[in-house]
Amino acid sequence: MAEAPWITIIGLTEDGPEGLAPASARALAEAEIIMGPKRHLGLLPEDGRQRIEWPVPFAEGIEVLAGLRGRQVAVLVSGDPFWYGAGRAISRAFAAEDWRAFPAPSAFSLAAARMAWPLEEVLCIGLHAAPLARLRRELSAGLRAIVLLRDGAAVADLATFVEAQGFGDSILTVCEALGGPRERVQRCDVATAQAGGFTAPVCVALEVAGEGAAIPRASGLPDEMFETDGVMTKRPVRALTLSALAPRAGEHLWDLGGGSGSIAVEWALAHPRCSASVVELREDRVALIRANAERFGVDRIGVHQGDTLAMLDSLPAPHAVFVGGGLSDALLDRLTVLPPGTRLVANGVTLEAEALLATAQERHGGELMRIDLAHAKPLGAKRAWAQAYPVAQWNVVL
Repeated sequence: MAEAPWITIIGLTEDGPEGLAPASARALAEAEIIMGPKRHLGLLPEDGRQRIEWPVPFAEGIEVLAGLRGRQVAVLVSGDPFWYGAGRAISRAFAAEDWRAFPAPSAFSLAAARMAWPLEEVLCIGLHAAPLARLRRELSAGLRAIVLLRDGAAVADLATFVEAQGFGDSILTVCEALGGPRERVQRCDVATAQAGGFTAPVCVALEVAGEGAAIPRASGLPDEMFETDGVMTKRPVRALTLSALAPRAGEHLWDLGGGSGSIAVEWALAHPRCSASVVELREDRVALIRANAERFGVDRIGVHQGDTLAMLDSLPAPHAVFVGGGLSDALLDRLTVLPPGTRLVANGVTLEAEALLATAQERHGGELMRIDLAHAKPLGAKRAWAQAYPVAQWNVVL
């Protein structure tokens, strides 16, 4: 018979033990040791049992907890431990038979109840340990979001960020200490929120309004949304390239010869769990790639400066590969021995690159396509077609 769990994760609201369900209250009463952040420990009356304050950084607390094996330990957390909570880290660090969890209403649930917002229609996002820029991809007029923040000062930071994206007419309902005697709910405009004066624990029910630009969901974002030195995969070709790369949730991309990083950015925007490794030789373009990743709030992009061939062995294994620059026989030889199922897309503009791609397609199959684009431009008093350089694109599943 398996041993009973020795770790009990107990979700608290700001009501402290008074708000616990009967099963949670019994588990807390049976614990020999109580471990949690200072604020959570302060919600409990002193009863002589050993208390351990969870250290910062958080990972050090896992080591402390491991040293308590053989004792009955109650770990106090906020609300639901598996919704932006400590449950993930604890469950990964210990075997399933070592722990059990008793959730309480999350801050999302409490805030939705105060706002009368159906949770299934609301974006719930934890930014207490993530950059505010992660919200950028979601911002659009009419969005309702409940945002967890690290402290009271972050409310002003959120208001400033939203205003900077062109949504200065937004309303922020600041929810402090929900579910407890210190609960305070204030509806603010951006200017009032920027004035500060809020305290943790805090979340914001955000109603987005303004004339800011929402990020389109289709592939092929407008070129002007990116910072660039002129070297980038332009919008129509980028849309075709992303279609060929076919990003799926949780997949990793190699973007080789990153330029401005537009392919990697759009790949990462396709799903929050998509990630990318970008390799670029030039230092100035590495800075552009990082700036664009920050602009769009995609933080799952690793940027590497150096020679592409020299970098490949140090990168996480890809599900898809895009070659936008630095095409060579040696690079194609290296890429075509990647594991079966890897999707490979390579674009070339020069005759030499086109010849390489034609040879690769003959050897390895796939689709070879030539993309010819022309734009209408003035020609004296009239207009005429201005032909762009044709792009050869090879697309293959290895």
